[in-house]
Amino acid sequence: MKKTLVGVLAAAMLFSGTAMAAPTGTTVQKQLDGLTKEHRFPAALGTTTDAEGHAKAYTSGTAELGKRKPVPANGQVRAGSNTKAFVATVVMQLVAEGKVELDKPINHYLPNAVQDDRITVRQLLNHTSGLANYTNYMGLDKFEEQRHRYYEPRELLDIGNAHPKTGEPGEKFKYSNTNYVLLGLLVQKVTGRPIAENVDQRIVQKIKLKDTYWPNVGEEGIRGRHAQGYSKTGNGIEDVTELDPSWGWAAGQIISTTKDLNAFYSALLNGKLVPQAQLGEMQKTVDTKGEMWAGAAYGLGIASTPLTCGGRYWGHGGDIHGYETRGGVAPNGRAFSVAVTALPGTFQDTQEDALKAHEAVLATVDAALCGAK
Repeated sequence: MKKTLVGVLAAAMLFSGTAMAAPTGTTVQKQLDGLTKEHRFPAALGTTTDAEGHAKAYTSGTAELGKRKPVPANGQVRAGSNTKAFVATVVMQLVAEGKVELDKPINHYLPNAVQDDRITVRQLLNHTSGLANYTNYMGLDKFEEQRHRYYEPRELLDIGNAHPKTGEPGEKFKYSNTNYVLLGLLVQKVTGRPIAENVDQRIVQKIKLKDTYWPNVGEEGIRGRHAQGYSKTGNGIEDVTELDPSWGWAAGQIISTTKDLNAFYSALLNGKLVPQAQLGEMQKTVDTKGEMWAGAAYGLGIASTPLTCGGRYWGHGGDIHGYETRGGVAPNGRAFSVAVTALPGTFQDTQEDALKAHEAVLATVDAALCGAK
């Protein structure tokens, strides 16, 4: 069965595309309005944060289809693969504490977790392990059958381990959510505490993120103010705001806001979460070779992307049913994150239109980080 663009996005939780420049003279509000009016996303939310921490929120569209319902400024969204950056940060804190070594095999910490004893912690962090991506094999293209299914982390790992490798360890970048399931298990083994608790205590509480949390086991809703998220399923386009995110776990389970994501990436890049030595390791990148958007290079849980105004920004991004997020921090300290309430391909009629919608999300980030007001 041929996958739709939505299915591909959900399976990868990241998407290959070309970032297009925003039109000259644009504003952040115009960019968000373009996402909802031209590209048909139900809602778009964005927040700019300057180097001093002053934030400004923007919204466009409706919080619920068929209604004139205001989109809550800085509303909560499913942050998808931004979760990887949080998990990677905890791993790097453990590296700084001498509890984990980047170039030791993961099997040293989790005996027999993978069949290849050569796969290291570093290779998991930068997606060069060669492990199969479990989300490609769990039927997410029939999301209505998976939406309320609970998965144990070891089940996710078993799915990944049951399928052929995509390369030799260290050979090439190949995005795989299986890597971050292993990293979540690593954190739990080394600390003796859940990954959710580690993220909460070591990051969320430390830098006072007010609207970021890791859903509890079985928790399907979104706790705070939010716009509804939509997805194309076998039943048509559905409101999928409520779902069991356990299939994403340490690869994509966190709920956050665009403001909190700005605060997180700013704190990370300013050295408030990991020492400079470990931050330097995180910023050692590998070529993504077309696996991600144009020009993207992947480090240890964070990616850098070229700006049309010069320099590169650091962040991640996420795709999960109902929500797409993109953003990061520019060299001058300006941060921006944007979220839309459907994956590209949900409301667009063709693959070409879906790609343009995705490119427009990336262009919104570029415009905001290049100074659009």
